[in-house]
Amino acid sequence: MQDDKVLFTEKVSAGKRTYFVDVKENKQGSHIFKITESRKNDGEFIRNNVMIFQEDFDKIFDALEKAKSFIQTLPKGEY
Repeated sequence: MQDDKVLFTEKVSAGKRTYFVDVKENKQGSHIFKITESRKNDGEFIRNNVMIFQEDFDKIFDALEKAKSFIQTLPKGEY
């Protein structure tokens, strides 16, 4: 995973947390969508990763769109 080629990265600073959204390419040419959450806890950085593999992109992106549409129906202040 460390040898994967980074094709795109976006850093999102959000208070005490930082998110990294990456698109990578592995040695076989497949793409990976990776979200990393980084936060400081007792002086130490804690990182959590979610990796979505190319064959699951459509399913995950559809689910994210549905979640986004739902969130947008909530009254302001509830998200």
